Amino acid sequence: MKQKTLIAAAVALGMAVAGSAWSASYKAGTYRASAQGMGGPVQVEVEFTDSAIKAVRIVGKNNETPGIGTTALEKLPPQIVENQSLGVAAISGASKSSAAVLTAVADCVRQAGGDPKALMAVPVKKAAKKAEKVVETDLAIVGAGGAGQVATLRASSLGKKVVLLEKMPFVGGAAAINGGTVVIQGSKLQKELGVKDDSPEIMRQDLLKNGHNLNDKGKLNLYVNNVGPTIDWLLEQGLLIDTKAGFTNEAEYSKPRCIRWVGGAPANMKRMYSLVQKTGSQVFTGTRAQELIVEDGAVVGVKAVGSDGTTYTIKSKAVLLTTGGFGNAKDMLTGSLKQSLYYGPVSSTGDGHKMAKAVGAKLQLMEYGKIYPNGVEVAPGIAKSTIWANKNAFEKGSGILVSRAGKRVISETASNNAIKQVELKQPDATLYILMDQPSFDAFKQGLYIGGITEAEVEKWLANDGKSVPQLVKADTIEAAAAKVGIDGAVLKQEAARYNGFVKAGKDADFDRPAKFMTKAIFDKGPYFIIEQKPRFATTMGGVVTNDAFNVLDTNGKPIKGLFAAGELVGGSMGDDSPPGGNMGWAVTSGKLAAEGAVKSMK
Repeated sequence: MKQKTLIAAAVALGMAVAGSAWSASYKAGTYRASAQGMGGPVQVEVEFTDSAIKAVRIVGKNNETPGIGTTALEKLPPQIVENQSLGVAAISGASKSSAAVLTAVADCVRQAGGDPKALMAVPVKKAAKKAEKVVETDLAIVGAGGAGQVATLRASSLGKKVVLLEKMPFVGGAAAINGGTVVIQGSKLQKELGVKDDSPEIMRQDLLKNGHNLNDKGKLNLYVNNVGPTIDWLLEQGLLIDTKAGFTNEAEYSKPRCIRWVGGAPANMKRMYSLVQKTGSQVFTGTRAQELIVEDGAVVGVKAVGSDGTTYTIKSKAVLLTTGGFGNAKDMLTGSLKQSLYYGPVSSTGDGHKMAKAVGAKLQLMEYGKIYPNGVEVAPGIAKSTIWANKNAFEKGSGILVSRAGKRVISETASNNAIKQVELKQPDATLYILMDQPSFDAFKQGLYIGGITEAEVEKWLANDGKSVPQLVKADTIEAAAAKVGIDGAVLKQEAARYNGFVKAGKDADFDRPAKFMTKAIFDKGPYFIIEQKPRFATTMGGVVTNDAFNVLDTNGKPIKGLFAAGELVGGSMGDDSPPGGNMGWAVTSGKLAAEGAVKSMK
């Protein structure tokens, strides 16, 4: 966002409120207020006449997620003015940012002598149902996340007309809110950064081990052999890798191959979408695909409905589904996914799985999801990630990971998969991090990547362990432990034992690397303890395809005209995905699927 974002909508003075006999009365003037959004405070400026809201503006700097939270900041102010109502609907997928705007505007209404409750009751104009539109194109792509946007870029570069549908009011999907890393094995950049001894076979073995050999071997081979060239191609298009920060340390990989996009996930997707817009492709946001059109056994299009009521019939030579996962479809979850917190996009409702299955597609590995061990429960059943904060506490500080019994149970820098396996066996599937002040300071510096704000941290500390998520502070280890139900005497002994390992330069219990054990835990407080619970966003199961990413039916035969990519295609990484793996798969499969779909048109 720019330093000052102006979103204003002017209306005629004395504007009447449709369908309501209630008339507003205000002290004319301009008022300001702020409310907590997803990334921090959102400040609004509201201008009133004596009888109407004249303008609503978002002012100052904010840290809402680009393309997601910022969509609420752009769309809600003119809707409030147009309807003279606070009863406008929150932007789907950006509920916290929406709530911040509405809360701050309500504050301004009070300052102006108005009645926010009355404005909540003012009816909002309903959009009239539009006539059906028929759109013809070469390729219809459903889902504007990482895979869908890369597929759009590739199909367009091959000379094909593309229609890209996205049910949310904004593009990006899970790719806009993930950890911001990507695998670059086999790329020119990896070699330029000094890694010349990696190979597709080494990555293949790493993924087989991490995925417990449940991997779809065909998809795995396509992945490891094509991710490098895909990254090279994307960098040529204009995407940017953060070479200054360098590779991230990931236990799942035997070679350095995971690295961040410049600006992280939101900035990368914003950059990618700008490239999509330059292709001239038609992009319909707020437009939900409902069913595939099948003629003579072939998929020849898709039917969709826009948020304004417009119905679309998209006629195409092929359809490429890139709709993401099903983590937010509770009825589709099984196994350990049911006991894990969800932290992914609200849009992951399995739409593509359901549409493909309706035309006979085969599914596999539907019981698996990428479960991370580093989450905090911010609301019942809902998590936020502390993965980057944890890395700071463990790699830059002296944080240790313990059970409720007060004992360390694994190396803090082990793979996410290994930590997850231990965590799931704990009472309530919960572990805890003990930190001294320097470690907690380092921990806090990584929270913003998971969308956790300073205000949230202060609120959790104020709750003092009495509600989720548990984050406590005390002057002694024993006192902090008592607040979360840990055996304080054991924990104190464990901290002393760990300090002995630091002094000796070797972790005799769990072999935490010496380079991540350079600091001892302080012998005086304050001390902090925070919960760690399993969380997931990515589902590992999906449709089965051939090497051209043509979807197969339950008999193993290609469904003519139907292709899939991204999270919807299950199998390449087995039952688990390493850091940067999902983004690497999204862009690689998106490019290959576009090529497969275009080839099928000849």
